[in-house]
Amino acid sequence: MSSLQLNIDAPEGETTYFADVALPIPIARLFTYRVPAEFQELAKPGVRVIVQFGRQKVVTGIIDSIHRKAPEVYSAKPLLDILDAEPIVTPQQVSLMKWMSSYYLCTFGEVLNAALPSGLKLSSESKIQLHPHYDWNDTDLTLDDREVLLLSALENKDSLSYREAADILELKSAYKYIKSLVQKELIIIYEEVKERYKPRKIKKVRLHGDFLAHENQLDELFQQLEKSPKQSDILLYYLREVPVFQEPNKNQQGLPKSDFQQNGLSASSLKTLIKNGIFIEFEQIISRFEEDQAFEPKPLVLSEKQEEARHQIISQFQEHPTVLLHGITGSGKTEIYIDLIQGALESGQQVLYLLPEIALTAQIVQRLRKIFGDRMGVYHSKFSDNERVEVWYGLMEGRFDFIVGVRSSIFLPFHNLGLIVVDEAHESSYKQYDPAPRYHARDAALFLAHLHGAKTLLGSATPSLESYTNALQKKYGLVELFERYNEASLPHIVVANLTEERKRKTNVGDFSSVLIEAIAEVLEKKEQAIIFQNRRGYSNYLTCETCGYIPECTRCAVSLTYHQYKNQLNCHYCGHKQAVPLVCPACGSTKIHTVGIGTEKIEEELKLIFPKARVQRMDLETTRAKYAYQNIIQEFEKGEIDILVGTQMVSKGLDFDKVSLVGVFDVDRMIHFPDFRSFERTFQMVTQVSGRAGRRETQGKVVIQSRNPDQHIIELIRKGDYHAFYHGEMRERKQYHYPPYTRMIHLLLRSKDKKLTQQAAQTLSNLLKEDLGAGRVLGPQEPLINKIRDKFLMDIFLKIEKKYKMEAVKQLIQKAQLELLKTNEYKSVEVVADVDPY
Repeated sequence: MSSLQLNIDAPEGETTYFADVALPIPIARLFTYRVPAEFQELAKPGVRVIVQFGRQKVVTGIIDSIHRKAPEVYSAKPLLDILDAEPIVTPQQVSLMKWMSSYYLCTFGEVLNAALPSGLKLSSESKIQLHPHYDWNDTDLTLDDREVLLLSALENKDSLSYREAADILELKSAYKYIKSLVQKELIIIYEEVKERYKPRKIKKVRLHGDFLAHENQLDELFQQLEKSPKQSDILLYYLREVPVFQEPNKNQQGLPKSDFQQNGLSASSLKTLIKNGIFIEFEQIISRFEEDQAFEPKPLVLSEKQEEARHQIISQFQEHPTVLLHGITGSGKTEIYIDLIQGALESGQQVLYLLPEIALTAQIVQRLRKIFGDRMGVYHSKFSDNERVEVWYGLMEGRFDFIVGVRSSIFLPFHNLGLIVVDEAHESSYKQYDPAPRYHARDAALFLAHLHGAKTLLGSATPSLESYTNALQKKYGLVELFERYNEASLPHIVVANLTEERKRKTNVGDFSSVLIEAIAEVLEKKEQAIIFQNRRGYSNYLTCETCGYIPECTRCAVSLTYHQYKNQLNCHYCGHKQAVPLVCPACGSTKIHTVGIGTEKIEEELKLIFPKARVQRMDLETTRAKYAYQNIIQEFEKGEIDILVGTQMVSKGLDFDKVSLVGVFDVDRMIHFPDFRSFERTFQMVTQVSGRAGRRETQGKVVIQSRNPDQHIIELIRKGDYHAFYHGEMRERKQYHYPPYTRMIHLLLRSKDKKLTQQAAQTLSNLLKEDLGAGRVLGPQEPLINKIRDKFLMDIFLKIEKKYKMEAVKQLIQKAQLELLKTNEYKSVEVVADVDPY
């Protein structure tokens, strides 16, 4: 009998318990499993369990509740195993996930899948490999035959899937043996789609134990090395650093090899000592966060205006759980955050500091580490699953009480959260678009704070219209700071007229003479410049001069973007790649040229115009590697880069002493993007990137290139007049019934059949109009890009007045969806709901 069939029936006379288990799958319900007698003491809400789902699939779930009621429509399968002695998911986390499931119209399982790092999930899609730092042949651990069989198979094969492991053991499930070997640190589990676990290691050496039996043996060793003074120096250095006789255990710990080189000792002599068996070389696994040592923090001195703002925030927190800090770029909001964080930590509370994306963490983390040391954990998607698990457990065990992270860090197991700081709270990067849950981290953070009774500080130089409206309506506290730190001046903004320059032929390619002259002046002064273009790649697309052919994606309704450094055409929607054609596939012409300009082309042109300048690009392509952001930013800070060309990631929160010029390359494309938020996003992005210039004594300069410089939005940006922008934009929103006067929900329908998608969208739209009224349902309509990944798309937008309860509206949406799916022909059509599609 296999292990899957054990413990189906409880012994006579014993109470049978059942567990409702949440599974990380997109099904809108919990599943009930029988709790075997041996697990009854361990089974409690919040612990991970292994369960069988379907005939063969094995997944990790979380117990939601324990009860005695058996399911009525199916026979409950037993829990296969319990992975934790104590809950790893807190009640507050469960409440947050259930709220997100309800609010964002997705399943609890989809939220759970997003919340748990893959390192905490075991499933039939998981893979196992031998633990990188443990040799199982040398262990004295007791292994049974099946464990030996599995380890032997892994010696001959790099990795095994969960199913392959079960086949080797000739069992339906291998979970029991996998769990045992993981506990013995002989194997590790990883998700195939994720990077493999590569532990951080340092190479160390220790003195061979034979030389420590008696002191005279060391004397004999020194005599042997008399003719090798460099080797003697190494041995003397080791004995000075490691008191081998006073503290014998210290020898086992050894010394890092790098210590010898840093102290001017010969690397080749050390190699000889290792070769001759005098020293033993070994590797030691260290925590990824172990080297982050606490520095002696400098006293934080706030300016008079900062101190005033801090007092106002604390005062506002007495009346409001949420406060909006509206401070211009360079006003020193970060110093205020640090002061408030220190106060919360000193009172024994935990703190979450949210940043919109990884690009910001590299510079800010270094700064915060000097103040908060090892009590601070960092959490973002560039970390491996194992690193994220390390932070998860570190927070649970009290090793960290301060987390700096991106949007996914709201899912961490806080138990005493006192303060959440949402930096750059207007940022669209806080919004998760795909896959579900399609949540906004700023709004989820407000609910998380509510669950813990914590305070939330939203900080921004350009608040979203929703946040500023909430502040004006007294739902949030409001504190404003309109003076730059250390009396630094706001940058001088100049608008370059590209249309006029092209008429006069004073432009250099896509660069205005104004921008070229400004860059030349910066380089002459040995200062730095940032050039912002919100489009990566070399050019928008290729086209044939003869027939007008444009290469398009075979799976999406978009043209392919040309990337010169790869000599490739890429689709930025599905990842499709193809070689650049030498001749036009339509007419055979060789007259193929590029249209538009991306960061890659700007980088190339700058190198041609300024051959002596050190130019670096920072976009998705150049920052794919784990520490790429950090390396580029450090090089720029050290002055090793003169001109940094980048997408929106250069606009956010970065602080450089020598940046005196910012160039905004194509503001018109942002202004005329077909989205009701295009003016808001343009104002925010250009204001943010302009704020990178002149953050110290010298006034910075910003050059905005436009074909139509008389546009009202450009004048508002030039003046830096947020209040005028806010009131003008709110008049437009009210007239056309857009947020914050209404709430919006976007319904996207997609399938591989274009006609079927259109028919389903029309049917769903009619159902919604019956319940909600025609005036609240926009569409259906084809989006600008009506095909992605071989699926045709249709849009429906709902505008709901603020006075109506969204819970009732969402119930009507779900009812209409179910009604649609009752028709067999529409079962293949996927309906994706996006609540608050910012």
